[in-house]
Amino acid sequence: MTEISKETIKAYALENAVKHGGKANQNAVLAGLFAEGLEKSEIKNIIPTILRVLNNVNAMTPEKQKEEFEESDATTSKREIREGLKELPNAKKNNVVMRLAPFPSGALHIGNARAAVLNQEYVKMYKGKFLLVMDDTIGSEAKQIKPEAYKLIEEGISWLGIDYDKKPIYKSDRTEMYYKYAEELLKKGYMYVCHCEQEEMHELKVKGIECACRNLGPEVQMKRWAEMFKSKMGSMTVRLKTSMTDSDPAFRDRVMFKISDRPHPRTKSKFRVYPSMEFSWAIDDHLFNVTHVLRGIEHQMSTRIQDFIRDIFNWGNPESIYNGLFAVEGVKISKSKGAFEVSSGTYIGWNDPRTWSLQSLRDRGIQPEAVRQFILNLGLKKTNITTPIETLYTYNKKLLENAPRYFFLEEPKKITIKGCPEMTAKIPLHPNNKLGNRQYETNQNFLVTKKDADDMLSGNFRLMHLLNFKADNTERIRISTLSYVSTEPKPDLKPKYIQWLPADVENIDVEIMMPDGTYIYGKGEPALRRLKTGTAIQFERFGFVNLYKKSKDKYEFWFAHK
Repeated sequence: MTEISKETIKAYALENAVKHGGKANQNAVLAGLFAEGLEKSEIKNIIPTILRVLNNVNAMTPEKQKEEFEESDATTSKREIREGLKELPNAKKNNVVMRLAPFPSGALHIGNARAAVLNQEYVKMYKGKFLLVMDDTIGSEAKQIKPEAYKLIEEGISWLGIDYDKKPIYKSDRTEMYYKYAEELLKKGYMYVCHCEQEEMHELKVKGIECACRNLGPEVQMKRWAEMFKSKMGSMTVRLKTSMTDSDPAFRDRVMFKISDRPHPRTKSKFRVYPSMEFSWAIDDHLFNVTHVLRGIEHQMSTRIQDFIRDIFNWGNPESIYNGLFAVEGVKISKSKGAFEVSSGTYIGWNDPRTWSLQSLRDRGIQPEAVRQFILNLGLKKTNITTPIETLYTYNKKLLENAPRYFFLEEPKKITIKGCPEMTAKIPLHPNNKLGNRQYETNQNFLVTKKDADDMLSGNFRLMHLLNFKADNTERIRISTLSYVSTEPKPDLKPKYIQWLPADVENIDVEIMMPDGTYIYGKGEPALRRLKTGTAIQFERFGFVNLYKKSKDKYEFWFAHK
């Protein structure tokens, strides 16, 4: 079990309490502990300790919470790499070459980022070379190349801060070179051109029976190869001769080349015969001198095929290191689905938060360093991983802890506080008092959220950073009289803290895009006009947001997380 001390739990509870009006939240504490290495399977055992700590922390006064948090804050620092990365097998410094090979069907998403970050970290570890290869052979009908994906991929890699050797390599530029190696294998009898229907060939492979095309001589194979470039789609394929009695039918005589008449975004209609991913990588990993390949565990068959081809040429094989499947709890990540939703107009673009693309994370205000820490904390594991998205948010929150804070009111409602003097509100942009202040002239009229206004039946309240007031409702009807009490904080009143805006100034219409694509509408304070597009801030008691765009009439923010 992961060792997490009671002091660390307390530090996270105090941190959350200080930020949220004296009440720490169990889920927020758990998110912090995930970043410290807590596994989902360990939650049940640690919950009793968390609850005891929360009870003690929430019983403290806000002043006591702040005092103790300042003394223990260091214990909430996150480990950048929880377990570190294991050494690569047979790796030598200055001699490691690795590659990232995205298929350009859309923008890279948070799952693709894992491969990018881990590859780069290993290359840095061994002072090696990192290649970015656009794996743009023709693909399939269901998974097609999107012309805009090339730029989106480079943009995402750049945002992550990942450097690669020189310029991207395009496999579509190497098609004629693949033909050269294909012809060599056809002439030597290691591959053959097959006329069999797909269903027919499938049955033969299952039964371990060779098709009639397999044993035709090299001259016939080369003639068929020439005919293939003029034949219709689906009529011919090139297959690799493996053992038709292999224990795994999937390994038997796999397709290495096929015909496609779909125009290629880069080469247009120049080619009609395209290599499989397995064939192209069998050749390229040798020609690029790739030493180590990080692969998903589901690609073990591809490794076997590629090694089989390289063994024919008497080439060495790179080391294959397998990574288990990666999933984020509650998040569906798929470039293919994203491509459909973008092209259909369901999503506003590849940066739509529902794509979970790197562009969407950027526009929500997620910091690239948070993504890197999130991935490195998971490390390299052969087992499948499902991790809560709150862990990423915890890293990001730490990076944005000094972001300026502003007021935003969802469904604003006007209230009047009787007896309230005219005042000058001087509100710090951050509790650390290092970012300056914003200043507003106030009178008796204020805006608060509809929810807060509806709760003002009786009791004491405080407009944050401004004044105390009370609500009287002696007639037990939903009409309360609000009256001014004092300016200075009075903890003995035990007031409920309320966000507010001056009612008689030009507040800003604000809309906030949420991760599920819905919008929340309300009013923001005038000081927001100073912000530049792309600035991440915190809306008090709402969460972290990023200014996506602004106009004279409204400001659009995208929600990051609580």
